[in-house]
Amino acid sequence: MSETTRSDRKTQSSASSGTKVASSKPGLTSGLTIDRVFTTEGVHPYDEVTWESRDVVQTNWKTGETVFEQKGTEFPDFWSVNASTIVTTKYFRGAVGTDAREWSLKQLINRVVSKYRQSGEENGYFSTPADAETFEAELTWMLLHQFFSFNSPVWFNVGTQAPQQVSACFILSVDDSMDSILNWYKEEGFIFKGGSGAGLNLSRIRSSKELLSSGGTASGPVSFMRGADASAGTIKSGGATRRAAKMVVLDVDHPDIEEFIETKAREEDKIRALRDAGFDMDLGGKDIASVQYQNANNSVRVTDEFMKAVEDGTEFGLKARMDGRVIETVDARTLFGKIAQAAWECADPGLQYDDTINDWHTNPETGRITGSNPCSEYMSLDNSSCNLASLNLLKFLRDDDTFDAPLFAKAVELIITAMDISICFADFPTEKITQTTRDYRQLGIGYANLGALLMATGHGYDSEGGRAVAAAITSLMTGVAYRRSAELAGVVGPYNGYARNATAHKRVMRKHQAANDDLRTLSAFDADIQKLATDEWARVIKIGEESGYRNAQASLLAPTGTIGFMMDCDTTGIEPDFSLVKFKKLVGGGSMQIVNQTIPRALKKLGYTGETSEAIVEYIAENGHVVDAPGLKPEHYEVFDCAMGQRAIKPMGHVRMMAATQPFLSGAISKTVNLPESATVEDIAQVYSEGWKLGLKALAVYRDNCKVGQPLSDGKKKDEAKTDQAPAEQPVKIIERPVRKRLPKSRASRTTSFSVGGAEGYMTSGAHEDGELGEVFLKLGKQGSTLAGVMDAFSIAISVALQYGVPLQTYVEKFTNMKFEPAGLTDDPDVRMSQSIMDYVFRRLALDYLSFDERSELGIYTASERARQVETGSYLPPEPETDDASEADSLKTEPVAKSAETVEAPRVEAPAAKVETAKAAAPKSAHTTAELMESISGMSFDAPLCFTCGTKMRPSGSCYVCEGCGSTSGCS
Repeated sequence: MSETTRSDRKTQSSASSGTKVASSKPGLTSGLTIDRVFTTEGVHPYDEVTWESRDVVQTNWKTGETVFEQKGTEFPDFWSVNASTIVTTKYFRGAVGTDAREWSLKQLINRVVSKYRQSGEENGYFSTPADAETFEAELTWMLLHQFFSFNSPVWFNVGTQAPQQVSACFILSVDDSMDSILNWYKEEGFIFKGGSGAGLNLSRIRSSKELLSSGGTASGPVSFMRGADASAGTIKSGGATRRAAKMVVLDVDHPDIEEFIETKAREEDKIRALRDAGFDMDLGGKDIASVQYQNANNSVRVTDEFMKAVEDGTEFGLKARMDGRVIETVDARTLFGKIAQAAWECADPGLQYDDTINDWHTNPETGRITGSNPCSEYMSLDNSSCNLASLNLLKFLRDDDTFDAPLFAKAVELIITAMDISICFADFPTEKITQTTRDYRQLGIGYANLGALLMATGHGYDSEGGRAVAAAITSLMTGVAYRRSAELAGVVGPYNGYARNATAHKRVMRKHQAANDDLRTLSAFDADIQKLATDEWARVIKIGEESGYRNAQASLLAPTGTIGFMMDCDTTGIEPDFSLVKFKKLVGGGSMQIVNQTIPRALKKLGYTGETSEAIVEYIAENGHVVDAPGLKPEHYEVFDCAMGQRAIKPMGHVRMMAATQPFLSGAISKTVNLPESATVEDIAQVYSEGWKLGLKALAVYRDNCKVGQPLSDGKKKDEAKTDQAPAEQPVKIIERPVRKRLPKSRASRTTSFSVGGAEGYMTSGAHEDGELGEVFLKLGKQGSTLAGVMDAFSIAISVALQYGVPLQTYVEKFTNMKFEPAGLTDDPDVRMSQSIMDYVFRRLALDYLSFDERSELGIYTASERARQVETGSYLPPEPETDDASEADSLKTEPVAKSAETVEAPRVEAPAAKVETAKAAAPKSAHTTAELMESISGMSFDAPLCFTCGTKMRPSGSCYVCEGCGSTSGCS
């Protein structure tokens, strides 16, 4: 069946929502009627696609070691190599190399979906067996075609002999007793062992400034954090070589709050000192375990009272835990400054806005929301859990570039039904979590690919139009989820805690409805979505008034790291696109560099066709950005802004997008606001303050290079002299002092004139007889001016240090990518754009005085080398051919094989724009999109390396995810 025909029928059937018929049970109906929307009766979803056999081999590129191999796996031909690799390595169950091992996507989907159908039938969700069969077929079709995915624990556990754990997010609790504290350690350990993450609030534990009943002084929560941190660092989460995912929260009025704020910042000072002393303090380094508090994200829970005191510059009281009396007063603005200072130094703590969180709480009669999961998107009662699922938004974009809102609504109602069914059969790590989850049935539906959807439709991520689209989609998603929840309450009953909290739950529903009514649409694109959302919220209120609700929570925005790759999403969660160029693996081996597939579609939407589009795409392929792209209007630049690159989205752009969607979510948003290394403490304070004013529930920041344990690259180590035998005795330690190597009186030098962002200057560099750089002098500003004096002093300092043996590479690493004005275009063809004069100067020095290999490690190339890379896939000139070069070897140099057996079939194609996506062989030095962007732009990107395959990871919500193998830095 064609996509167009199926889409037409989908839209026609989208108006119905699943009818119900009478039942003998008082107040309840007999089950849901499930409509066929995606499937055709009598045709199995598997029979509609073409399947192919693939050999999945995964290697660590640094060591060359094969870390995984499974041959003969079966996937649809439109699934990418990345998606099939991640599913095979992460989700197939059974011992590798045995007949018990799963080998086909059909087996995986059948294992999961059949369990959902069985449980749905056993618990009375369906009106007839035919409805159960339709439910199974529809769910299978959507998973097969990558329209959505459940969270990872579902794929790990459902349908296996293991406990049927379906939740990825947990919130624990701890009281002021040793039994409770030791139980906290135990419960966290079991959750980490299962591969999930947990968070909790420590504010019930009395402070170190309070007395025990015995008369002694309490240890305080920070002291007990050490034990929990050590436990988390010992347990390999899910059996993998990655740290556990955990969140620790402390209320801002806790007397130990200053100690809590400074814990990780002080440890970061220790890390720097140990690193400088020669210890291995990189993430995963053998000596990093000697420092504390590295296994948790820390957040301060702030109140409106505190934030208003910060604005007014007044004092704020810290309260005893036992009786609530104020035992100390502090200056609120000073305390807030310490939070921002610590976050500037080490990215912790983040903020959680307590009053906003609890103002949207549907169960306040049961208890306040005090904690969150590790990524801060799940916020609910203590000792609870949440299972997640995320939709692929780009799948709902029609050929005419409109969003299929009715189809999206049908998908949401089916997915929410499945998610609620899973609670009926799920297992949980503790009895308390089991009880709370069964009583309140918290769900977390969300989405991925928002950034790609906005770009494809010509909306800038940081624009009013982009925010309106995101808000409308989020409102529709949550509205449909709660409408279906109300319908389910009429079929199988409301959640057990609903009667106690009915008034509060209905109040929150009206708050969501009011936010939707206040949403200002800017075009027909988002107006159509919002109109349907308005209808859905009206139905939520009406049906909920009659039946109540099946679920205390319905929606949130998760990182969607691994499952995002499983769905072949270009962007994860609420994130913008990472970059305009992508690193793509090919079926049968090899890789290529491609321009983001949504760019041609976006250009067509903006009115660019023919040669103009082709020229823009070629420019992006070579430069990685759109600045000065031939024929592209500057007012359209914002559509192509990304998380990384020449036009990286500003920090407040991320905050404003979060604020646009937050009123339409039951939970919160997993996202870290990244700031440049040059950001100040005041910049971070402003982001935290604006997050509160704009109504966010939580906010975390990360300033580039603020942490030692975030390796930018592993680099090539210099060859070291090795001895076969240890010395018989230790010699007396001799302290060697550096010797200055002065330049001869007469030496070779070169003078370079330059212009950066319109500011002109001169650079004179002198070299030793062996060609090694020995001095640099910069001429900027008028003689006698402050600028000229500062540059003279800087030049002398650099020159003396070079003569004392400081390698030029060290200065290039430190000063390239430094951002300040003047910045922009230069008159140097090898360095077309510069972020500052320092950035330009040291790039030019690297090009003049470093070898090709040394520059390659730093990602710095000449214009001719970059052009050669685009044409041939290599920065180096081609080697002369030899007679004994085999035909097979020569074929390996072809950029891309054109046979259908080698190049994967595309997914649903965009409308023909007659623009070929620029492709080239990917640089051998790149193994992920992050590394590819570094090689193109010459800008380093702050992210850890994957423990499994050694590639550079990229942000996903509050965590990092590996594009090569799907591993994450902590979140499931």
